[in-house]
Amino acid sequence: MFEILVWIGAVLSIAGLCGLAWCIVRVLRARKQKLDDEALRAVVQSVLPYNLGALLLSMLGLMLVIVGVILG
Repeated sequence: MFEILVWIGAVLSIAGLCGLAWCIVRVLRARKQKLDDEALRAVVQSVLPYNLGALLLSMLGLMLVIVGVILG
């Protein structure tokens, strides 16, 4: 039964890592466009909530994995 927690946590962690990769790619593309400081700052500020959400999702997934392993 607790194996389900481990698998759900693994899926959430992978989704969070994919979100983090998306954030990195988005900022790197903006840097390659040679934007001025204000435009680059706007891109980074628009990506910041997604970055924090991806970190939260990954952390919750890892917590579920740990809880599933300890209880299982």
